[in-house]
Amino acid sequence: MILIGQYDSPFVRRVGVALTLYGMGFEHRPWSSFGDADRLRAYNPLTRVPVLVLEDGFILTDSHMILDYLDGLVEEPLFPRTEPARHRVLKIAALGCGLADKAVILFYERAMHTTISPSFDARCRSQIGAVLAALEADLAGRAVSGQDSGSYWFGPLSHADIAVGCAWRFVTESHPGLIDPASLPNLRRLSARLEALPAFQAHYQAFLPPT
Repeated sequence: MILIGQYDSPFVRRVGVALTLYGMGFEHRPWSSFGDADRLRAYNPLTRVPVLVLEDGFILTDSHMILDYLDGLVEEPLFPRTEPARHRVLKIAALGCGLADKAVILFYERAMHTTISPSFDARCRSQIGAVLAALEADLAGRAVSGQDSGSYWFGPLSHADIAVGCAWRFVTESHPGLIDPASLPNLRRLSARLEALPAFQAHYQAFLPPT
């Protein structure tokens, strides 16, 4: 398989982490959706990453769809197959991806416009803050109630942890000072725990603004 995209993208990174945790070998092509748009377009007409090229040449796009495919290849997927565990993990993963998406949108709003819309900027910052507060409260509530029987959100490591961890790193690097990690202690601890994992360390790239 071939994974296309740079690891400073939280969406590319979550796929790279999952591939490694599943023990699936792959070739990595660190193409930028800006600098490598022409050759990326041959794989995805939207010129977006991540892209996963399968062994038979079939192309998958969108991180969630890629992970759904990968989950189908393993006995113990990082999205549980049974309920209610499945929809609980899906909910947190969706919030993590939404957080990353809002951070990406806010970055481009600030980087690509000479005049920034104050109302749009404020809306994005409000949405990012609200998602972080909701995630912090959920994680804190599980710690207090004893629901987190292991080291991660729902006990075993899951796509929920990975999505939130990748989003957290992206937000803090692409928007320095936007959030106060000290006010989000549970998320800060989770991020530190994830970043210590070999799979996360192997697929880290410092945020590089596109040119």
